[in-house]
Amino acid sequence: MDEWMNYEQFDRQTWHAFFPADTVRLNQENLDDIKSLNDRISIEDVKDVYLPLIKLLQLHYQNFLEWQMQKANFLRQPVRRVPYIIGIAGSVAVGKSTIARLLSILLNKLLPDKRVELMTTDGFLYPNAELKRRGIMDRKGFPESYDMEKLLKFLNDVKAGEPVVKAPTYSHQVYDVQPDKPLVIDRPDILIVEGINTLQLPTNQRLYVSDYFDWSIYVDADPDLIECWYLQRFGLLLKTAFTDPSNYYYPYSKGSRDDAFKMAKDVWKSVDLPNLKDFILPTKTRANLILHKTHGHVVDRLYLRRD
Repeated sequence: MDEWMNYEQFDRQTWHAFFPADTVRLNQENLDDIKSLNDRISIEDVKDVYLPLIKLLQLHYQNFLEWQMQKANFLRQPVRRVPYIIGIAGSVAVGKSTIARLLSILLNKLLPDKRVELMTTDGFLYPNAELKRRGIMDRKGFPESYDMEKLLKFLNDVKAGEPVVKAPTYSHQVYDVQPDKPLVIDRPDILIVEGINTLQLPTNQRLYVSDYFDWSIYVDADPDLIECWYLQRFGLLLKTAFTDPSNYYYPYSKGSRDDAFKMAKDVWKSVDLPNLKDFILPTKTRANLILHKTHGHVVDRLYLRRD
């Protein structure tokens, strides 16, 4: 069966025509502040791709609020504040974090009376010490390296409207979870959840992360391109690590650059690429929207689920 049967495909020009707004309350400096290391995003990207997407999300959110009210009236219950949760999935180095931050900023501008918060699932990786204890340090990023019970409980508490829910955070500089620096989520109206595992279906779970999502996005690109972006990001990480001995990449920044890049290529081929092909890419068609990127992180096609 054709995997695209359930999607409508749009090129960038057609997508922009659905909401041809020219006013963007951002400038290139704002965008440079939010983009990840080697990512790329421009004002034209915002106009052509992300403003129409934000308008579509606004329509979905309005329908969501109306449904919550109708359901409460039908059940003769008070209307309660239920967070609208957006999931963003895709490979490492594909630009998920930049898109998540941009959507957060645009939603805050569009809906100034709503609390919009953002978190990443990286913090729910098991700490490096636990990964080593389990003998799966070389499987970091694979489904078994995440504390899924903890992540599911977090999402359940957020969806239930718990007043303060804490999420562990992750540092790419030290390459480990930071349990002493939790992210506090306080009853958001909209929560954006970004991570490689947000659409995965672990076989040993009765609930899935995506069960808590009201809408989802998959960021797609050719694996060869993603590898280039991964290696570019690695090079930039080396440049920022050489002055900080606590940085995970510090030893690589001090040694042979060729050896460092050989190590990075080996990690991509033995860890990240198999994880992408076996566990991340198969989740693509579970998303409501697929953003396809080409060279330079440019979104050239969008696929919108029909149902």
